Amino acid sequence: MKDKVLSEIREKLKEHDRELLRLLNARASLSEEIGKIKRSCGIEVYDPSQESRVLEYVRSLNEGPLADAALVGIYREIFSASRAMQEPITVAFLGPEGSFSHLAVKNQFGGGVKLSPQETIAGVFDAVERGRASVGLVPIENSLEGSVKATLDRLIATPLKIRAEAFLRVSHCLVSSCADLSKIEKVYSHPQGLAQCRQWLGLNLPGVPLFEAASTAAAARIAAAEPGSAAIASRIAAEKFGIAVLASEIEDFALNTTRFLIIGSGKTIKSGRDKTSVLMGSAHIPGALHKALGPFAAEGLNLLRIESYPIRERNWEYLFFLDFEGHAGEKGPAECLRQMEQFTTFIKVLGSYPRGEEP
Repeated sequence: MKDKVLSEIREKLKEHDRELLRLLNARASLSEEIGKIKRSCGIEVYDPSQESRVLEYVRSLNEGPLADAALVGIYREIFSASRAMQEPITVAFLGPEGSFSHLAVKNQFGGGVKLSPQETIAGVFDAVERGRASVGLVPIENSLEGSVKATLDRLIATPLKIRAEAFLRVSHCLVSSCADLSKIEKVYSHPQGLAQCRQWLGLNLPGVPLFEAASTAAAARIAAAEPGSAAIASRIAAEKFGIAVLASEIEDFALNTTRFLIIGSGKTIKSGRDKTSVLMGSAHIPGALHKALGPFAAEGLNLLRIESYPIRERNWEYLFFLDFEGHAGEKGPAECLRQMEQFTTFIKVLGSYPRGEEP
């Protein structure tokens, strides 16, 4: 009886699969038409604002039981396949493959992109500035470790704009070719990976020597080649090097999250749910910063982040990185920026872009 019921349900699934396939190919045909129009008009393929609007629309239609997060993941891959049909894009990121930056690229862009892993954050900026990559993905801040200075350094002078942002919950795994924890004789990882999992290591692998590696992906590569060793790395690194995940979510703080920026040429149009990043300098006199920030209150804009950055050429003088709600092309933010120019010595709009989905 149960077998009969299962067979009937599976037949219904086949009907839905046929209909899904028909609709997906119909959508793909429309994407090809859009690609032709974009090429004829010189419009770039990657459009984070449009993707953000589609995701918002899809979420508004979702009545379950499929979770919004699962739906977003499916549509990310649909976007990726559509872009690949129009014109494949290359994404530069802090490598090697198997790193958390690689995982962020996969989550944000899907599998239909060309990967360009770089050895440094500066290398990511260089690859995009010199046209070797369409866009780049760089870490800007971590909820535990704070801002990434190498990214701030390059944002000051780069001609590139912030096109989008992405968040990744940093979930560490213990990966190894060993059958179980009792066989592990040493553990490798990036210094931050070791530090962020110290409690788990002390409880589950007491006395096992810890060794630093250049990255979590490099640690996974060592663990795959060296008998008796394990690595703290991402699940994607375990998949890449063909080793098992012996334990997952071993980080000491579950809310460990990294924010990434997607950088590229051009500007991102309004999505309706945007954020703007600005770099500014204020005079080194009393009240200067207060006056520069006054327009945010006057325009009713929510200031999301402010961070000081020391000017190397001048002791005890600073630039400031700001994030606020809204798009620079909207009336309120545009007026705020206009007023700020009166009270700053320097101001640079780094980009307006759709707000990312925080985990």
